[in-house]
Amino acid sequence: MTIHIEGLVAIAIFYLLILCVGIWAAWKNKHSGEAEGTDRSETIMVGGRDIGLFVGGFTMTATWVGGGYINGTAEYVYLPAYGLAWAQAPFGYALSLVVGGLFFAKPMRSRGYVTMLDPFQQIYGKRMGGLLFIPALMGEIFWSAAILSALGATLSVIVDINIKMSVVISALIAIFYTLVGGLYSVAYTDVVQLFCIFLGLWISVPFALTNPAVSDITITAVKQVYQSPWRGSIHKGDTWVWIDNFCLLMLGGIPWQVYFQRVLSASSANYAQVLSFLAAFGCLVMAVPSVLIGAIGASTDWNQTSYGAIPPKDKDQADMILPIVLQHLCPPFVSFFGLGAVSAAVMSSADSSILSASSMFARNIYQLAFRQSASDREIVWVMRITIFVFGGLATLMALVTGTVYGLWYLSSDLVYVIIFPQLISVLFVKGTNTYGSVAAYLFGMVLRIGGGEPYLGMPPFIYYPGWTVEQRKHHVTGEMEDVVIQKFPFKTISMIASFLGNVAVSHLAKYLFESGKISHKYDFLDAVVSKHSGEIMDKTTLVTRGNNIGLSEMAPVKPRLSVTLAAAFARRDTLPKEMVVEEEESSSDSSHHGEE
Repeated sequence: MTIHIEGLVAIAIFYLLILCVGIWAAWKNKHSGEAEGTDRSETIMVGGRDIGLFVGGFTMTATWVGGGYINGTAEYVYLPAYGLAWAQAPFGYALSLVVGGLFFAKPMRSRGYVTMLDPFQQIYGKRMGGLLFIPALMGEIFWSAAILSALGATLSVIVDINIKMSVVISALIAIFYTLVGGLYSVAYTDVVQLFCIFLGLWISVPFALTNPAVSDITITAVKQVYQSPWRGSIHKGDTWVWIDNFCLLMLGGIPWQVYFQRVLSASSANYAQVLSFLAAFGCLVMAVPSVLIGAIGASTDWNQTSYGAIPPKDKDQADMILPIVLQHLCPPFVSFFGLGAVSAAVMSSADSSILSASSMFARNIYQLAFRQSASDREIVWVMRITIFVFGGLATLMALVTGTVYGLWYLSSDLVYVIIFPQLISVLFVKGTNTYGSVAAYLFGMVLRIGGGEPYLGMPPFIYYPGWTVEQRKHHVTGEMEDVVIQKFPFKTISMIASFLGNVAVSHLAKYLFESGKISHKYDFLDAVVSKHSGEIMDKTTLVTRGNNIGLSEMAPVKPRLSVTLAAAFARRDTLPKEMVVEEEESSSDSSHHGEE
């Protein structure tokens, strides 16, 4: 086993830098929120709602720019069968941030939510919120796995060890780092992360471009030299697949807790919008060096390098093209700096997803669904335990799944098909209820899973129009196998069917119960004629009984925890009993004062 001492030193320095910044941020903001009465658990989740423009812009950009983003983009530009035409992530996720900023950031931030699942539990109840947690959790796990897979690939290049061992080591580092602090630590380390990526990659690109083994990338973009042109092309038969995948990235990139955690931590609703737009621009800028490195990999005569005569794509190492280019086409001091910077950067992305998943579980599942009287200290400990659990699940996915980009697409699939249409419904469509939400969940799940998933070895049981069978090499066994390829845009169709199913079934249930065609006693979900139906909030004014809360989208919102919970949830069964009593006493007192 060959160990590159310089590489280990470089990565150790950058890891230490990230860790120190995280500890400093946690110490600096350890008393944040105490003056306003915000509990520690909420401060960990949304950072006291005082993240400014500078730090917020960096941390919002880093929501997407991590290991999966830079490694995956370079991978697809390099692959002969795909090229730049199929590297959709930079534009897809940049547009997702624009759409999120235009339509979703302001209503979510102005209503004082703490997690993305809050509006679902507000409208559809705590049980439906628990069901929607499942695809949200799977999305975060897939995303974390993509980050860990990319980090493991980078480490395996720096130190010649088994990639599975490097993934496990990377996961342990990321999980430990996540425990250092909450969103403050994540946000401040994101500033260092993006600086490391930008500096590390841009220092390396000129050296790689001028390496004697690399041909002119402007020529290899349109002409075949060592492989197909890296510009890529979209065949007529693949047009719908391309559109389907692009819609998945653009719209499936919105309903993520890791995104809304930044939105909800902004100091105002308008700031949340501005941060989204800044991050969209940042995503495009940060993708440029990855695209160039992918193009360099496709333009290299590997026989002239220390890598060897067989190109990475023929060794099934296309997903590691970025660290391979840095390692073999740059001088040692440059490559070690670049590899160390990228390793530290992608490591600091993993904590965001793990923290997001643990935040949703601790608040929306543990506290609001099962332990409504849980103390703040108890919730914090639940978050710490679930960080270990979810980190372990992400590590397992990173070990058993193939390409980084494949993990990336998978991470958006269930979120796109199930959560996105329901998020539109709870924010913008009046009249939907729990019955429609359950139907939409089932429609989206069956239609999406029915299409199969080659990356997970799931055969389809729904054969959409235009399906074909291709032979592909299994990423684990290396054996050739028949794989069903769906040419139909079934993911987008599944999402649309889920949305329409929600609206249609909700109105049908409302009509049947209110007209008396079905007895009120059969409203077992308490969604139409139950005692809670009159308490569901108006989606624009946020009104609860006896307590009207005026929302200023221009002013920072720093409510106490009790106010936040009462404002975010009108359904009394999701609130602690003592809080309901306090609210009723407050309403009673105010009415007595009015009489006097």
